[in-house]
Amino acid sequence: MRTGRYASPPIGHRAFCKSFPGECVVHGGRSPLPLTPSRWQDLVRVNNYVNDTVKAVTDEEYYGQEEVWTLPQGYGDCEDYVLLKRKQLVARGWPTSDLLVAVVFDEVGAGHAVLVVRTDRGDYVLDNKVSDIRLWSETGYRYVKRQDIADPKKWVAIDDSRWQPLDATGRVR
Repeated sequence: MRTGRYASPPIGHRAFCKSFPGECVVHGGRSPLPLTPSRWQDLVRVNNYVNDTVKAVTDEEYYGQEEVWTLPQGYGDCEDYVLLKRKQLVARGWPTSDLLVAVVFDEVGAGHAVLVVRTDRGDYVLDNKVSDIRLWSETGYRYVKRQDIADPKKWVAIDDSRWQPLDATGRVR
């Protein structure tokens, strides 16, 4: 996954870091960890556990407002799933530089958040929409931005060159 210039963090993420400052600090190194069978099992267990125990609900339905990023207590939307998965993997010894929240456009063009896990075998995605853990390039999503590996409070644009820009009518420019 190629990244470029710095990007503005999502407004919900900024508020999350103010409410949960310990979740927005660096833990561990910067080089991607080797993807061992044990680490793969960490990913599978955490992804399945969170996907099975958090009930999907929009921020508007649950909080009566948009863009509430938090650690879910049984209910949440896509970024809440991501934040809980990230927290659990950090607790298992994963560095924050390998656990990056990303903003994407999903299969229908809607905004969505996923957890990108950097490894020596590529960048994998943990997603609340599917139980499969796939390489980022195999999700069908268009990647917009993600957390910076050096600082979880900073975000960088993603150069997702697989997608061509569209004009106002939806045609390829």
